Amino acid sequence: MMASPGGQPLVVECVALTKVFADFWGRQRVLAVDKLDLDIRPGEVFGLLGPNGSGKSTTIKILLGLLYPTSGAARIFGRLPTDTAIKSRIGFMPEESYLYRYLNSYETLDYYGRLFKLDRHERNRRTEQLIEMVGLKRAGKRPVGTYSKGMARRIGLAQALINDPDLLILDEPTTGLDPIGTRQIKDVIATLAHRGKTILLCSHLLADVEDVCHRVAIMYGGKRQALDKLDRLLERREVTQITAKSLDDATVRRIREVVTSAGRGEVEVSHPRDRLEDLFMRVVGNAQRSNLATSGADSMGGVSSFLAGQDARQTGRNVVESLVDAGLKQEESPPPEPQAPKSMTPTPRREVITQLVSDTPETAVPSPAAVEAPAKQSKPDENVLERLMKNPGE
Repeated sequence: MMASPGGQPLVVECVALTKVFADFWGRQRVLAVDKLDLDIRPGEVFGLLGPNGSGKSTTIKILLGLLYPTSGAARIFGRLPTDTAIKSRIGFMPEESYLYRYLNSYETLDYYGRLFKLDRHERNRRTEQLIEMVGLKRAGKRPVGTYSKGMARRIGLAQALINDPDLLILDEPTTGLDPIGTRQIKDVIATLAHRGKTILLCSHLLADVEDVCHRVAIMYGGKRQALDKLDRLLERREVTQITAKSLDDATVRRIREVVTSAGRGEVEVSHPRDRLEDLFMRVVGNAQRSNLATSGADSMGGVSSFLAGQDARQTGRNVVESLVDAGLKQEESPPPEPQAPKSMTPTPRREVITQLVSDTPETAVPSPAAVEAPAKQSKPDENVLERLMKNPGE
């Protein structure tokens, strides 16, 4: 396995990668990828460009293990793309977000979190952070089938990040997004790269690629036609550009005379222009600060804290390892000497023993006053007896 210039192992490596699509009879029909050599380094944003039919999508499917190469080799983290051990380290956002339309955003991310065997607490934490990050807090309880294409792309990005991947593959991530969402997606990509994530970006929007990519490869006819750092590919060595603050007409005339006398031809003097995207963001930002209501998605928040990258995760591993080492050292220390068990025999009480060995006390006789006198019987009424003894017929 090759290593990057910094000595780290390559994240993606393709060597003479070839894919031929055959017909039913096995006859060669389409040469989709032709001996492609490619390498993607840790922590970089790599752009894969080319017109339709140039082999970009086929290359991505091979890297994901969805297609087998006809010849050549592809490696992800030094392993074959079909190795299930690397699947949890990859996040993929396809060109179309295929989501369950009757689930809302929270249920969608919870479902994908279950696929990666995240516990309930971690799923809830990441779901809340991702929905806040992609600006779907207000629409989070709506079924995703009711989302616009731009909102579906946002939740698609969230599901690609739910497993905190080391390699993020984005296929047309800004399709269907408004200029605000597009700018925010690019900011997220730049932040993730700064945190150590490796990103493979495939897009037809070249301005987006120019803003975020470190290196790009341009494909045509299944072959790699160009590969280098973006600055080197775009630099025009035959033209020199001088930028200065506003100059008066006399200074501009002298500059023209110097350049013309050097035999460099005509000099073009103009004022720099803002990009339309920058102007759009300023105008909309002023409107947002006025608290104007909108029915669309919210602005995206900062990148979720759990997407910390390799450095932060390594710090966490170091903490865990130090705790484990401390536990092992404690286990290796000699156990304390056993102490003699405390006696459980009760201590006799002196006053109880004295009472037991003394003479038996006489039985107490109750006093006559304490004996209750028998109740006095009442004498029957003689008049009542005489009436009862009389004959009823008299």
